[in-house]
Amino acid sequence: MRRTAALSVLAAAVTAALLAPTPAIAGDRGRHTVVQPTLVARATLSADFLAPGPPSGALATPANGRQGPFAGQVIPGFSGMVDAGDGTFWALPDNGFGTKANSADFLLRIYHVTPQWQSGQIEVGEFLSLSDPDRRIDFPIVNDATPERLLTGADFDVESVVRATDGSFWIGEESGPFLLHVDATGKLLAAPVPFVGGRSPQNPYLQAGETPNVRASRGFEALAGSRDGRFLYPITEGAFVDDAQQRRRTIYEFDTAAGAYTGRTWAYQTHQDANVIGDAFLTGKRELLVIERDDFQGAAAVMKRVYRIDLDRTDADGYVRKTLVLDALKIANPDHLGAGDGYGTDDPFSLPVQSFETVVQLRDGRLLLANDNNYPGNAARIAGTPDDTEMALVDLRQVRAPKAGDITVVGHRGASGYRPEHTLASYELAIQQCADYIEPDLVSTKDGVLVARHENEISGTTDVSARAEFADRRATKTIDGRSVTGWFTEDFTLAELKTLRAKERLPAVRPANTAFDGLYEVPTLDEVLDLARHSVSCDGQPVGVYPETKHPTYFDSIGLSLEEPLLAQLTANGLNDKRSPVIIQSFETGNLRELDRLTKVGLAQLVDCSGAPYDLVAAGDPRTYADLVTRAGLRQIATYADGVGLCKDRMIPRNPDATLGTPTPVIRDAHKVGLEVHGWTFRRENQFLPAEFRSSADPNAVGDLAGEIRVFVKAGMDGLFSDNPDIAAATVG
Repeated sequence: MRRTAALSVLAAAVTAALLAPTPAIAGDRGRHTVVQPTLVARATLSADFLAPGPPSGALATPANGRQGPFAGQVIPGFSGMVDAGDGTFWALPDNGFGTKANSADFLLRIYHVTPQWQSGQIEVGEFLSLSDPDRRIDFPIVNDATPERLLTGADFDVESVVRATDGSFWIGEESGPFLLHVDATGKLLAAPVPFVGGRSPQNPYLQAGETPNVRASRGFEALAGSRDGRFLYPITEGAFVDDAQQRRRTIYEFDTAAGAYTGRTWAYQTHQDANVIGDAFLTGKRELLVIERDDFQGAAAVMKRVYRIDLDRTDADGYVRKTLVLDALKIANPDHLGAGDGYGTDDPFSLPVQSFETVVQLRDGRLLLANDNNYPGNAARIAGTPDDTEMALVDLRQVRAPKAGDITVVGHRGASGYRPEHTLASYELAIQQCADYIEPDLVSTKDGVLVARHENEISGTTDVSARAEFADRRATKTIDGRSVTGWFTEDFTLAELKTLRAKERLPAVRPANTAFDGLYEVPTLDEVLDLARHSVSCDGQPVGVYPETKHPTYFDSIGLSLEEPLLAQLTANGLNDKRSPVIIQSFETGNLRELDRLTKVGLAQLVDCSGAPYDLVAAGDPRTYADLVTRAGLRQIATYADGVGLCKDRMIPRNPDATLGTPTPVIRDAHKVGLEVHGWTFRRENQFLPAEFRSSADPNAVGDLAGEIRVFVKAGMDGLFSDNPDIAAATVG
């Protein structure tokens, strides 16, 4: 189960081909280069900065100690930017304060800004006021009766901008949605171009009784333009209301010469339904950079990524293929730029803002990132303080990849020591913390979809018990011979399960994790696989997935077999062959034997500290887990599995005083028959540690997890499951 030489070579090739702007150079012992996004400059504009103009924000929602009206024009961050080519930029704020209803006193402008990288400040210069003096707009606007007809946030929600070769600007708008074309002074050149795909609830042309198919504020957050100015590529921020595939976003092509959409479209798939497209930038004739983000901020942020897509490359499902360029939650910051400015400003640097909405590739290849701060609402950096507008310059530099460690680190249910287990937040953090594999426990929904939960009974890991609409689903069932009362995944459709939110399973042990209760969805296996295959580990290799089938005998008994949908999802994600970084595990034996006939991916027999595999119990077979780890038992396992996942006490039992005893021969015996040995579960709290590694009598205080891990590695263990993959990875290298 260890990463083999063949897999290392494959991973190096994949990483080099997909991530590196130039070919990677092979090094000694399989070492290779990887792209390390690195912060090289950062500048900020105070959230409270006011540009000249009439007061704004009279109806803005008060937040973070700020309440309008403000004595000038607020600049609530930048939703789109254009490189002026001389170290300055044209920057577009959005419609002001979040809705048309509260933004009538916000004037739509494009500001000329200069980041002073040395001082770390953003200088605001002249601005272009968007206006319609020629009356191109045929519906009422706020300043309808004035000669200038200055446009406001109550008229349009502008979000993205590109510049044409003649100096004019094309603007993507999300409340129509519309495309707006203004000249170099900001004057509207033509009537707003209506969207061929539908209308939003805020569209001024919406007819009585018409059902909008574009969700509110989910229009053209992103707009890319070809270098010659001929084509525009607006992208829907969210899914269409009536689309059965709610992870689908659609890319359109607009011909500026013809003044019409070409009819060509492409589909992009997000990691989860709620994720949005924040910006896009065309880097080549058919290649775009795309921001995919969630709506969380600060420590709760999960997805702030930039992907590269090629419109000429689609997968088997028709989606454009996406390749990770950078994770904005983990950017190297060796010079500690901005350190001390709040959450995420050390090394690594993070841009954990809610609205990560700007990516621009500069002529030298570096990327400019910026944010919309939703003034005064966002406080990602410092609680209670409105976020500043930030501009970050990122170099996609190539560095020599760290040498892959010999010990496999598995993020146990993700980084469950720091985020509620089995959430994309937990898995994403495990990847950032250098886990080689992430581990989803798999159970089934009523409609046969595999989801990641520790157990099929979910009252301890979701808010289901507080949901009155599901009160009648509470039941008592016999699971693996044990009576269990609660709410069960197999009694919910996926759609119903997706309305629930995860919570910390061990709140007394991990009280810090409860801050994230109620935020995150229950992810499907497909979503977990999708995250892993679009991620890269710290050593430049593909992130592996280590799924566990939970209660397979029980699920077979109710007609919801786990194995077939598991293999189907692996196949759909291109992860069902012998080179795939996938290991399937189970506490039962029969389903692993079945899987051995059906797939070439790695298999691991889990062995508990006591008891017996339930499939053997159900069949009247007297063998226990103790029998499985005898020499004869291990030889049998080796006929269908590649490794064993052992309870720690099977490897090194504890003495009566709770200190570690003498290692058993199980690791040596497993190695003799060709099995790798992974141990579980390594946790940092005192109650889970041997006595000699505890820091105090407080069971929930943090002890010396690294010390415990070193003892097991010295005993010959090949890999480990840990709730704290950062500590595990730092310990084993």
